[in-house]
Amino acid sequence: MSSSGPFDEEPAVWPSGSGQLEELQRKLALRWRSEPVWRPHPDRPPRVGAAFATTFRGLVGTGAACDPAWAAAVLCVKGALVKSAVLTGRFDAPYVPGLLALREGRLLQEAVLALGTPLDVLMVNATGRDHPRGAGLAIHLGAACDVPTIGVTDRPLVATGPEAGTQRGAVAELRLGGEVVGYRVRTRVGVRSAVVHAGWRVDLDTACKLVLDATRGGRTPEPLRQARRLARASRSN
Repeated sequence: MSSSGPFDEEPAVWPSGSGQLEELQRKLALRWRSEPVWRPHPDRPPRVGAAFATTFRGLVGTGAACDPAWAAAVLCVKGALVKSAVLTGRFDAPYVPGLLALREGRLLQEAVLALGTPLDVLMVNATGRDHPRGAGLAIHLGAACDVPTIGVTDRPLVATGPEAGTQRGAVAELRLGGEVVGYRVRTRVGVRSAVVHAGWRVDLDTACKLVLDATRGGRTPEPLRQARRLARASRSN
């Protein structure tokens, strides 16, 4: 993992302003189409990472720049937690839909790099192609860390589509401008479906399979659940 490669010619991996970020997102959306697609190794289980950031309890509104932040990154193999890292810092910006990278992108990358171990794929609570400029934080973070990514969110950002069926593993397409950019996926019977996004170098079918394989009885895939748990627990200490 590194912060070079796709960003060699960019002025900043994590721009500080919305105009710069929007320009970078458009470039990443174009690069996304030409990147080689990652596939899991056929002879061993994937090393699945996840990253999650949170702020203090009781936040009112969308938050502000310099809100306290706790970010966790984990590595799981076959659903078991192998390694973790937790960082304390500050968010760089308020939350604005489509500009999540301004708020938490830098901190999430620092948490992933703090693991100090290679990942096959990274899950993050962010969108990918389901984005006004075609490159949400799941894609941006993958390019910055040079690791394939999968986005998992509670709801779509701008894409639309039907609900998934009621059985575990049921999927329903989410479309934006005629392109399938994500799936609603029923990860557990009787609970709301999750939204799975193709991220950096990961197609939707691979993303859905890995999310389902990594979900252990709950609604959220285990690596992302562990990262969320650690981030929230760290703010209580």
